[in-house]
Amino acid sequence: MLRGIPCMLMRGGTSKGLYFLASDLPAETARRDRVLLAAMGSPDLRQIDGLGGGDDQSSKVIIVEPSARPGFDVEYLFAQVSVARDLVDVTPNSGNMLAGVAPFALERGVVRAAGSSTLVRIFDRNTGKIVEARVHTPGGRVAYQGSFALDGVPGTSAPIELTFIEPAGGMTGKLLPTGSALDVVDGVPVTCIDFANPIVIAAAADLGKTGHETKPVLDADAAWRARLERLRRYAARLMGLGDVSAVELPKMVIVAPPRAGGTIASRYFAQTGCHTAHALTGAVCVAAAVNVRGSVAAQLVNPAAADIGNIVIEHPSGRLEARCDIAGRTRTGAPMIASATVVTTARPLFTGEVFVRTRCTAECADAERFGKDAGEAKRAATQSQEE
Repeated sequence: MLRGIPCMLMRGGTSKGLYFLASDLPAETARRDRVLLAAMGSPDLRQIDGLGGGDDQSSKVIIVEPSARPGFDVEYLFAQVSVARDLVDVTPNSGNMLAGVAPFALERGVVRAAGSSTLVRIFDRNTGKIVEARVHTPGGRVAYQGSFALDGVPGTSAPIELTFIEPAGGMTGKLLPTGSALDVVDGVPVTCIDFANPIVIAAAADLGKTGHETKPVLDADAAWRARLERLRRYAARLMGLGDVSAVELPKMVIVAPPRAGGTIASRYFAQTGCHTAHALTGAVCVAAAVNVRGSVAAQLVNPAAADIGNIVIEHPSGRLEARCDIAGRTRTGAPMIASATVVTTARPLFTGEVFVRTRCTAECADAERFGKDAGEAKRAATQSQEE
């Protein structure tokens, strides 16, 4: 049996995926995940029976709801829907998809526009951290057209400024989960760092690469990718994350000296391959690492350990800038970064209903319930706007 669920397909940064209101989905986690897998068409490499695009960067979901927490407008949960496996992973975060949270909340009436630009305070349920999004809203509506160019996305759009507030230690509780700026894992020097998302950074040269390879070249080297995955799993245990074979975090990053006038070159990896451009959370994490004395990144491009506020990252599709607000340093020399900011873009691609297959048992009743809830939520939002 097919059931329709309201959703919006949006591009967020250099990714795209489905955005839902929490009230339109089953509350119970296992049933919610079955709906998300069906909506994307997983598990299937082509995702032919759903809206997924056949790779990790287009098989993502954002779930948004009004926040009852003081000082917050909305909160969201990010879900990485596996393409080939029967798995929905809510341990990572996606800065690219985060770019669409505030516009979606404004479009759905969860948040009201406030002047020519609107600041939306967002609670990130994946990390328990705070994000502020600044969105252009001339005339009380979200503006998507503009002159800002985001490398990895054709054309130009209106900029969206994302500021991560005190993002260190979102998963492990510490900026440096192992207590050290440099560890040796599987014979390779690495930096394990948790800033917006936990990542493991290695110098490309230590892994037999230049760090300037294209995505297809890196993805085609299966033996090297297997080595990278082994390194990720070993490092995760050092970080206190346990067995991560079935989840995406921590991510792997390889870095190198820049070639095009940037601060550092970076290649960011999911388990399925190299990112076409760069994750935004990964970008602020690399930016933080450049400021960590003795880290792999600092040894390559900042050996004097100067405070560098603006970091320009060269990635496979161009460049991305991340800004760090460095408030000082601890007695051990670790940077105290109050916030980190990236500028990105987003836009809606489609709005309507996604049809999912359900078994005609209790799930049918669930489908009718959350369809009914969706109508009630829409009526409530309309009434709130009229008031």
